[in-house]
This record gives sequence, C-alpha cells and structure tokens, in this order.
Amino acid sequence: MSESLVINVSADQIRCLDMSPLQELRQRPATALLELEDGLALQLEWPRADDDPRELSEVPECRLWSLRADALCPWLTLLLQRSDGQLSRHVAMQVLHEFSRTEGLRFDPDDLSLWISHRLFWLDEWGNQHGLALRGRLGQMAAVLGFNVEAGFWPQA
Repeated sequence: MSESLVINVSADQIRCLDMSPLQELRQRPATALLELEDGLALQLEWPRADDDPRELSEVPECRLWSLRADALCPWLTLLLQRSDGQLSRHVAMQVLHEFSRTEGLRFDPDDLSLWISHRLFWLDEWGNQHGLALRGRLGQMAAVLGFNVEAGFWPQA
C-alpha cells in the first residue's frame, strides 16, 4: 500500500509563492517519492467569502502557486490522490477548463492533450534516469484524466 501524506499550504504561502511546504518532498529520492503514488493531498487554505462561487482552480493566486509547484516538482501529478479529485484539481490549475455545476470539470481537449503528452514524456524520461519503469503507472494516471495511452504513444528505445 502507498504511503499517504497531506500537505497544508497557507494563504500566506500561496500569496508569496512559498514552496517550503514541498521542501521535504523535493529532497526525497525518486524511489521514495513513488511510495506516495496516489497518496498525496495538497490542501490549499485559501479564504473565500460564502458567496464566492469560484473553485480553487479559478483563483489566480492559487493557480500561480500551483504553476510554480508544478514547475519545481513535475512529478506531483504522479503522486496526487486520484479518487478524491486532487489530481484533477491540480491539472485544472495548469490546463484551460470550464466548470459546470452539473457536469463538473471539463478540460479543453487540445490543451489537455498537449499538457498530458508533455507530462508523460517528461515523467517517462525522469523514471528512466532513475532506473524506474513508469509507463504502466503513467497510463493509469492519464486514464483518470480521460486520456488513453496506447503502446504506440511511447518512443521506442
């Protein structure tokens, strides 16, 4: 079973683009990071008025913090919990989308395709550099986002 971890990010840390909540993760070796696969939750503690209908992915400050976190820790997408929407919310911070109260998140298909392809190539190479075969795991992660990874997608070694 995977390890589980919740990281709380305060509004002040979000405003200052402070990445210190991720410092412990950034120091872990790749194999230790994978122990958190599908077990990481980022709790962005952003205050909103009761009448504020926005999702966190619609709050510019939260999006900017998430973009920086993603740039410094591109493997976050592999670690974030999938079943509770952590992965989808993180991707929504990066990818154009619409939110519907009845249908939920709807990603722009072209934007999602470009983003997920880039991420899959990056994570595959990162895994190879660390002696880790990740393609099966990456396919599972992509499937949560509605992206089917066929065998022909991957470059041949």
